[in-house]
Amino acid sequence: MHQSIPAGLAAIQKLGAEHGFQVDTTKDASLFTETNLANYSAVLFLSTTGDVLDHRQEAAFERYIQAGGGFVGVHAASDTEYDWGWYGRLVGAYFDSHPAPQEARFVIRNQNHPSTSFFTDSSWQRKDEHYNFKKMADDLQVLITIDERSYRGGTNGDVHPMSWYHEYDGGRSFYTAMGHEVEVYQDEQFLKHLLGGIQYAMGENKPLDYSKARSQFPPDDDLFVKTQLASGGLFVEPMEMTVLPNLDVLIVQRRGQILLYKSETGKVKPVGFLKVYHKARAKGVNAEEGLLGVAKDPQFEKNHWVYLYYSHATEAANRLSRFTLENDTILLSTEKVILDVKSQREICCHTGGSIAFGPDGLLYLSTGDNATPFDEPGQKYVNRGFGPLNDTPGHEQYDARRSSGNTNDLRGKILRIRINPDGTYSIPEGNLFPPGTPKARPEIYAMGLRNPFRISVDQKNGYLYWGEVGPDASADSLETRGPRGYDELNQARRAGFFGWPLFVGNNYPYHRYNYVTGQSGEPFDPLHPVNESRNNTGLRDLPPVSPAFIWYPYGPSPDFPQVGNGGRTAMAGPVYYNDLYPEATRLPDYYNGKLFFYEWMRGWTKVVTLLPNGDFDKMEPFAPTIKTNYMIDLEVGPDGRLYVLEYGTGWFTQNPDAGLARIDYKPRPQ
Repeated sequence: MHQSIPAGLAAIQKLGAEHGFQVDTTKDASLFTETNLANYSAVLFLSTTGDVLDHRQEAAFERYIQAGGGFVGVHAASDTEYDWGWYGRLVGAYFDSHPAPQEARFVIRNQNHPSTSFFTDSSWQRKDEHYNFKKMADDLQVLITIDERSYRGGTNGDVHPMSWYHEYDGGRSFYTAMGHEVEVYQDEQFLKHLLGGIQYAMGENKPLDYSKARSQFPPDDDLFVKTQLASGGLFVEPMEMTVLPNLDVLIVQRRGQILLYKSETGKVKPVGFLKVYHKARAKGVNAEEGLLGVAKDPQFEKNHWVYLYYSHATEAANRLSRFTLENDTILLSTEKVILDVKSQREICCHTGGSIAFGPDGLLYLSTGDNATPFDEPGQKYVNRGFGPLNDTPGHEQYDARRSSGNTNDLRGKILRIRINPDGTYSIPEGNLFPPGTPKARPEIYAMGLRNPFRISVDQKNGYLYWGEVGPDASADSLETRGPRGYDELNQARRAGFFGWPLFVGNNYPYHRYNYVTGQSGEPFDPLHPVNESRNNTGLRDLPPVSPAFIWYPYGPSPDFPQVGNGGRTAMAGPVYYNDLYPEATRLPDYYNGKLFFYEWMRGWTKVVTLLPNGDFDKMEPFAPTIKTNYMIDLEVGPDGRLYVLEYGTGWFTQNPDAGLARIDYKPRPQ
């Protein structure tokens, strides 16, 4: 907490008493209700930081501004609510960094505003903690800037705003970056500046007009119910599912079993078995191969085709094949081999294996980097959970540049192909490398991936989403090795290179590293990435790195605080569209167009609101009171309900709490 907050509260109360407005103060976010906020002409955030409102309080505040309310942000109010884009646009910018407090020259740019009209000089010398900003809005009416030549540590350039106002979403917003020091709240000029901002935000003190409020309130948590469809019994390491048109659910398990949940009877039965390569442990570390992915054909009702991705029992490859499901049986004799992804065996880890179809009928398949993330026994200079870049001869499994960073290899990728009726495939336009590109596979849509374990495709615009299970380093080593580990939820609107193993998180670069001498080199350049590995069989020069969508470490995330702490296994769920499903069973309109995002380790499900262009806007919890047992797949059925596949609480074993569930929305009677 800023030490100046008590002084700020006292100063604002004094301003109210002297200038005829009432001031209420609180630290209690539960007071952010529509009824309570309607009593106020303006709301002031005094050096708030982090995630201060829950999703229902956020909705109430949005509606308050839309109804004509006012907002004042002081100092660290811009260091608040990073995963709520509406708030960032209301404030006008987000905090990025700051140097130590020091004297600097401020420039009065606009004196036609109550917060600056009293200045008699265009220059204002003062001490404070001078913020640098990111994501600045385009419509800011700048009042005061800071001269970066007058102090050390400015990064916003010749025009570095420090105070501004604008109208936003029906209301009025004023922000000043000043206010860090206790002494500031005894500065007569600053207090006049703050008073003018408050008076602007209060406006004419008219009653709010909630008929203009557009934001919806989230449904109450108790309206969502988990219906357990099946558990225990036949469930042994379930991996992925596909919900059939008749609401039966086909489930694949890592050891080769294929199960079918019958919606009419509520029973689960085996409907097939593939002999696959799988081991619980290989060379002392956990392995992940087996039967990994399943998806139904877009024309399943006509052709009864399903697609399986599995580790071949004898060949060192993971295989995508098509089978026919007839009379509740997978007919193994109907197998059409579509493609093989080579795999180095007897090592750990990262297989990916998720299958999804886009709205245009294209098939997407995720593959892992097939690289060992753990330190090599007996090796003096080891990886320590950073990007695996060891290309010394005989150590290939510790080099993800041979796979993820290799344009001529299908590992560490998401492939995009068009399946032909005869089981062959063709390459659609728009993949990363056109057919005929030397040293590049045309099947590649997204490359530079570590372990894209769950993928989904937006069924209206075709955007691809995947959860990227990230590396293990718990702390940064920015001068020698690179950033700590991050998981990512990524979005691809077009084909691209997404960084691994040269970059992680928000394109944070790893350093070149010599595993023989222990010497670090220069960090990789995200604008001009190169694959210099001796194990690279593809192009040396790679495409510029595409941006991450959401990223978070083991500890707290300053960029996405709602994700919390703990182990990390990011998973991508569907983008939900109400008009695709029956009204009687679909989710409320509140979720229309939102992306579902879930965490296997942390146990939560979030929904992400997207801007019209697909950019991230807001994250909020979904049904937080519902407990799931290590959700490994989340899909929407043809009925619009959410289906949940639970792996269970133990790894590489049969779990009594593994199973299949459904999340039902049960509105209250009208």
